[in-house]
Amino acid sequence: MELPVKSPAGPGWQTRYRIEAKSLSYRLPAGGGKFSWSKIHASSASILKDVSCDARPGEVLAIVGPSGAGKTTLLSILAGMNLPGKVAGEIQINGCDMEASIFQRVSGYVTQEDALFPLLTVEESLLYSARLRLHRRGGGGGAAAARVQELLRELGLEGVAKSTVGSGGGRGISGGERRRLSIGVDLVHDPAILLLDEPTSGLDSAAALQIMSLLKFMAKAQGKTVVLTIHQPGFRILELFDRVLLLAEGTVRHHGSLSLLEKRLEEAGHRVPHHVNVLEYAMDAMTSSNGEMMAQSNSEETPHRPGGKEEHRAVIYANSPPEEVLILGERFFKNILRTNQLFAAKIIQSLVAGVGLGTIFMNVKDLQSRVGFFAFTLTFLLSSTTEALPVFLRERRILMRETSSGAYRVSSYVLANALVFLPFLLAVALLFVVPVYWMVGLRREIDGFLYFSLVVWMVVAMANSFVTCFSALVPSFIMGNSLISGLIGSFFLFSGYFISKDSIPKYWIFMHYLSLFKYPFEAFMINEYGGGTGRKACLQRQGEICVLDGEMFLRQQGFYDHQRWTSLGVILGFIFLYRLLCLVILCFRCGKVRR
Repeated sequence: MELPVKSPAGPGWQTRYRIEAKSLSYRLPAGGGKFSWSKIHASSASILKDVSCDARPGEVLAIVGPSGAGKTTLLSILAGMNLPGKVAGEIQINGCDMEASIFQRVSGYVTQEDALFPLLTVEESLLYSARLRLHRRGGGGGAAAARVQELLRELGLEGVAKSTVGSGGGRGISGGERRRLSIGVDLVHDPAILLLDEPTSGLDSAAALQIMSLLKFMAKAQGKTVVLTIHQPGFRILELFDRVLLLAEGTVRHHGSLSLLEKRLEEAGHRVPHHVNVLEYAMDAMTSSNGEMMAQSNSEETPHRPGGKEEHRAVIYANSPPEEVLILGERFFKNILRTNQLFAAKIIQSLVAGVGLGTIFMNVKDLQSRVGFFAFTLTFLLSSTTEALPVFLRERRILMRETSSGAYRVSSYVLANALVFLPFLLAVALLFVVPVYWMVGLRREIDGFLYFSLVVWMVVAMANSFVTCFSALVPSFIMGNSLISGLIGSFFLFSGYFISKDSIPKYWIFMHYLSLFKYPFEAFMINEYGGGTGRKACLQRQGEICVLDGEMFLRQQGFYDHQRWTSLGVILGFIFLYRLLCLVILCFRCGKVRR
């Protein structure tokens, strides 16, 4: 049944939605979905058993029960999240099966853990979410800004609008304000269905009551369907629930109002003391009732449309890909600039390394030292660009939440990430190149300096792409750092510096061509010992006779002038390859979040 209610987010009427779950069961494979030898003979664990319930527009449905009852699992299934186990039963919206792409646009899902950018302000967090989720409606950013101001008033966050969110460790806004902001981020597109996992977790009684009162207001005044999980609510919070779904060991013990729950307790021979919370008493009593508490609400059923399937529609994004890249790039750039320690450390590191290497190799002309300088330069550049790892891991959880809700495309994020890092990496490259190039006394021609700078920039960009790719793959910083360090060491081993290409076993030769050291090393050597000046430079003398010049040396190594640009092309190919792999991995991971 569809009931129109005025939408506070803009013109038009908003449809009300009723969620119905019918005979839901969920079994988790033995081993929690992960492979183990014991899993072969082990039986799967049943988390939910034949759960039927409904959530109605204009009401707050609270899913309650002891720890391990299956509350979060049930909410995740209602939200359309992909889980590792097997789900049986059906979920209908207004009597129909709804496509996930449609459900994303009409619902908001707030997880127990806050997924917020700690360096953005409260207002910026809401504004970027609004710009990504709301259509422009021909008014530029005016609609998004107006929606943000409205939300700040509704959420009571006007006083902290300019405050940074912080990481929850004593700096930034309070825990209650963080929870309200998390709710607000999923409210910018004015969803008709709001699903929240433990919205009062970790809050004091006053903050918890404030959030629950806000949710009650949204349900009653705006006709939203609010479903939440909660553990042991207090008396004042209980009064805000329209109905409760009491779970125990994955089964429904009660579905209906609290007054009906108290009546059924009395019918079962229990008397609730005045000083005891009826819900807590029910959870204590049902452990000895052996299932007698199981009952469904006898409230009047709301008519709905006959079952069927909603017409399939693809995900409709609020912005075009270029607009998404612009918004995401602006947000990412702001986060990078505000990461003061990382930004300053990287700048100082590049400058100190450039000056330090310059003083060590100052005017060293012999061939072995010069080749050693190029090798160490590449080692430094490729091994010191893991700054993307912690930044990306911090953002990945937010990325998965936002893309699963249809806020933007994964491809837009990957492109914005690459574009924002390019000028930052150019600054890093120049701070290293400017002192070291002239102090070491490399080929003193402007074309040599510019080519050397270009190679260094592309090397750090290649390393950044490599790190970003594996950041999308690994589960944690420790594993990512270990994997990246091991691969960088392997690439250096097979670069041709320690062991020549001809001496590498055939079954390892592929590593030589995949090495991130090989092609920039060749580019450095050709730049220094090629061209008009480098080709004629004498590298080894016997008396007055030059027995080895630049041209002869390059010929010995199998390097030719035309490789100057093919090497750059391969480096550029590596940059695109690792970004493409990052996109594929993220698409796979984000695609698994919601059905």
